[in-house]
Amino acid sequence: MAKLRYGMVGGGPGAFIGEAHRKAISLDATAELVAGCFSRNHEKCLAQGEILGIAPQRCYPDYREMARAEAAREDGISFVVVVTPNNTHYEICKAFLEAGIHVACDKPLVTTVSEAEELERLAKDKGLLFMVTYTYTGHVTMKFMRDLIRGGEIGTVRTVMAEYPQGWLYKENDWGGKQGEWRCDPAQSGRVNCLGDLGTHVENAVATVTGLKIKRVLAKMDVVVPGRKLDDNDQILVEYEGGATGINWTSQFAIGCDNSLRLRIYGSKGSLLWFQETPEEVTLIREDGIPNIIKRGYGAVTPGAAKYGRLPSGHTEGWLEAMGNLYDSFAACVQAKNQGSFMEDMIDYPTIEEGVNGLKYVEACLKSNEKGNIWVSL
Repeated sequence: MAKLRYGMVGGGPGAFIGEAHRKAISLDATAELVAGCFSRNHEKCLAQGEILGIAPQRCYPDYREMARAEAAREDGISFVVVVTPNNTHYEICKAFLEAGIHVACDKPLVTTVSEAEELERLAKDKGLLFMVTYTYTGHVTMKFMRDLIRGGEIGTVRTVMAEYPQGWLYKENDWGGKQGEWRCDPAQSGRVNCLGDLGTHVENAVATVTGLKIKRVLAKMDVVVPGRKLDDNDQILVEYEGGATGINWTSQFAIGCDNSLRLRIYGSKGSLLWFQETPEEVTLIREDGIPNIIKRGYGAVTPGAAKYGRLPSGHTEGWLEAMGNLYDSFAACVQAKNQGSFMEDMIDYPTIEEGVNGLKYVEACLKSNEKGNIWVSL
């Protein structure tokens, strides 16, 4: 099968997330990077293009020009990867959708529900695929837990305790370098920092694994570290349709925590425990109360999840492979679109609908917090 061609907006010199996306896509060699607008500074864009082996004429000074030019080329890109600050996602994604190009965008999708819903309508009208890279849902073990819950292994989900604390922004007058500066800046990040950066991961992880839909939330969003303008600690009570409940906690000043996404899911017949920093393992506890630690790479993992495994057990797979798994599914769907064989049930990656749901969660939490920590329906 011919390799797809893709482009990237963002991911210039020194940018962590752009390089991560490029590496993740390269794991399965399904697509080749052939074009980019890597920086608003064209000299930096050209420099990055040279490093990546991109032809100078396909290193564009402006993403709008890139969308028009690539759509007109016989050998133009099949999809674009958007890895820029939150406030730029809407216009960039819109430009490529209008040009008829599939989109993969880093989360959170945009900064408002109205923008997210407009992109969703545009993608649907154009018949285009749109992935939002909630990377953690690409883990084999995440997909395994999803299969277990769908199969009734722990019965009806009753409550979910979910958290994602980090500690990198604990220090006053320290903005965490380039990555932290834009996240803490309302002009670039929007109305939230911690909830957008980490809380949307929590919301999406719970929704993906359990299938639960949020009915309402009660949020307490705090700005704790002196000098910050946006939230750096969020505590959210959640009520799901059907009666299940949950508590979501995210923080950026929890010293000692790195990327500590954790799920504890309690059902009527058992429980599931998962920790992102040891993503090879799922703990399943049935009614006898005995913890069963199930590792990726063994026969106990369901076939639908196990197919994403890349290495034998004991050879650790992590975050980069999880992102690669999302792109593996996305690229297969793009290929199928190109060949006229695409079917909706082929999708096994976070769609734009999930990106919209993340923004609805954020806006409901903001409303709850602003109105004195009251329950707000989604």
